[in-house]
Amino acid sequence: LTQTMAGDMIPAGQLDAVVEQQITSMRSPWGRFFAAYDPRPVLRKVRCPVLVVNGSLDKVLPPEPNLRAISEVLRAAGNQDATVLELFGVNHLMQTAPTGAMTEFAQIEETVSPRLLSLVGEWLHARWVAPRGRWGEQLLFLEKRTLY
Repeated sequence: LTQTMAGDMIPAGQLDAVVEQQITSMRSPWGRFFAAYDPRPVLRKVRCPVLVVNGSLDKVLPPEPNLRAISEVLRAAGNQDATVLELFGVNHLMQTAPTGAMTEFAQIEETVSPRLLSLVGEWLHARWVAPRGRWGEQLLFLEKRTLY
């Protein structure tokens, strides 16, 4: 067995086929665009409130370097309301997951983590409902780490 960067185990007999599939994908127009895309110019233009959430088990876009880079660009561009969070126990598809391996994606029945839905609802509430005086609840995020 060979382990990929995404944490998936590939039987030795299938390694060549998996590598060929990845090469073909990256040679496609979408693959070339994805590999070359730099979101920083777009992030520098964002002036509205921003919520960025990355799962702690994301093997596709590891949270630490990506959240740090997004946070730094938004801060340097002067965005005054950017919330950048790592949600623990959640994979790339925002599902509660045991390891985050891509092979788990189809096996997990959950469409999206209920904790993510609560987090988004509370974030929206804190910005658009509570300031208008309807409710006075505090914004509560459970099992997350704020990086910015």
